[in-house]
Amino acid sequence: MIRWGEVEYTAVREVHGPLMLVEGVSGVGWDEYVRITLGGGEQRHGLVLDIDRGLAVVQLLEGSSGMDPTNVRVAFSGSPLRVPVGPEWLGRVCNGRGEPVDGGPPVLADTTAAVNGVPINPQWREPPAEPVRTGVGAVDGLTTLVRGQKLPIFSVAGLPHLELAVQIAAQASTGGESFNVVFAGMGLTRVDADFVRDALDARSAASELVLLLNTADDPVIERLLTPRVALTIAEDLAFTHGRHVLVVMTDMTAYAEALREVSSARGETPARRAYPGYLYSDLASLYERCGRIRGLPGSVTVLPVLTMPAGDITHPVPDLTGYITEGQIVLSRETHALGVYPPFDALASLSRLMRKGVGADRTRLDHLDVAAQLLAALAHARQVRELVDLIGESALSPMDRRYLTLDDAFRRRFVDQGRDELRSFDQTLDLAWAVLSVLPRSELAMLPPSLLDTFLVPKAGSDPTGESA
Repeated sequence: MIRWGEVEYTAVREVHGPLMLVEGVSGVGWDEYVRITLGGGEQRHGLVLDIDRGLAVVQLLEGSSGMDPTNVRVAFSGSPLRVPVGPEWLGRVCNGRGEPVDGGPPVLADTTAAVNGVPINPQWREPPAEPVRTGVGAVDGLTTLVRGQKLPIFSVAGLPHLELAVQIAAQASTGGESFNVVFAGMGLTRVDADFVRDALDARSAASELVLLLNTADDPVIERLLTPRVALTIAEDLAFTHGRHVLVVMTDMTAYAEALREVSSARGETPARRAYPGYLYSDLASLYERCGRIRGLPGSVTVLPVLTMPAGDITHPVPDLTGYITEGQIVLSRETHALGVYPPFDALASLSRLMRKGVGADRTRLDHLDVAAQLLAALAHARQVRELVDLIGESALSPMDRRYLTLDDAFRRRFVDQGRDELRSFDQTLDLAWAVLSVLPRSELAMLPPSLLDTFLVPKAGSDPTGESA
């Protein structure tokens, strides 16, 4: 429970939009949780944005409509926002600050935790070592997500990144162990928020999901709280209750823009593209809260989704995210234009921890080798496509044409799948072998003969593109 200070302040100088200026305060610090009591007894809440010589700037969480500055009492908690934690969150739908919007009672628990949290001490980190099956073949096969990893999705406006994030949240699992998902939506439209609720209804009904939805018309400060509340809930489920938890956070670009707006309200000196100079450390304070702790059975895996403005991967948000995280899943406009879902760009995507999460005792013996060979073949196919632009397809050798066929088969057979299609690791890897069967055995130099003998068995009368021979 929050312990409010005994002193209530009434010297409110001004209320301007979502900001309130309170005079004559003492012993107040940044990010303190604030309770505002209106004349009629209604209570609202806020956070301290800035404090300077007895003047506190408070960001209002519920807005300032109907608020009379001359008839308001303000109390400071002396600590950042704390939320109850525990399995009681599972199956609930809440707004961005954790208040239920599903018609149920408030989430109550015996234990609370500060939403700011702290990154896991590197000395106590356990290396990620087990896969998370997303059910999305391109992700599971080529950029395998590992428990405790932070693996972002890089996208651009207009691509189905929200659909992909929701599909992963609905399908993700790990080895039959207790698995939960915390979905944090930030800056969503009302239509998108309804889509997320409907698509994840089954997982929520099974008490495997916590849904936090911050919409575009909610207060900006709430957008900064949403991922912190999500991670606080996930940490307790993982490290207190021994569960494996996937935290999906979308859209981190909306989060960064909210951070820029709040930084401007504080009067801070802007840095690159008007973002605050501490954007890197702020993002790291979120991403580094995932992982595994030595001696504890649970894990927190983070899947942030961000849109790159104008497709610019050097924009501060994707650029800094790339430094902090362990790879990236990149979505492509060109692939999307071909009607392929998900529009996965294999050669731009990478999972740096994939090697630790796959193999004979985790996914399948051939996983790493077949993924490496498939990527090498796709890289060669891309070179052939560039050559076509110079000399035309008619001048290509028969082998070069096979690589173009492989490229088409990769998109149509391996990458493209239904939005509710759940693939196993075996199905994904079998499809990879079917795509590679376009090439003669002599071109598959990265695969050991033992694997070729076992898995490379092309079926007579069929074509890997899915058409009859």
